Amino acid sequence: MALRFVGKDPESGDHGSPAVWVDEETKDLLFQGWKADKGTMGESSLDVPIPDHEAVIRVPKRMIPLLREALDVAELD
Repeated sequence: MALRFVGKDPESGDHGSPAVWVDEETKDLLFQGWKADKGTMGESSLDVPIPDHEAVIRVPKRMIPLLREALDVAELD
């Protein structure tokens, strides 16, 4: 598997932070983010059940440019 790092939250400094990658083979997007709180998880699960092997990840609005870049990378080829 070859992951292409697109970027991380520009306001996070040197700490663990929300980040985005593109799997160069499958073109899947991968996210590191904050785990959603119980209230968000509860509300989200009203629309779609969330199995134990999945999670809701919160990515800050300021990362929208990185998400757009990741989508562009995934659409290459």
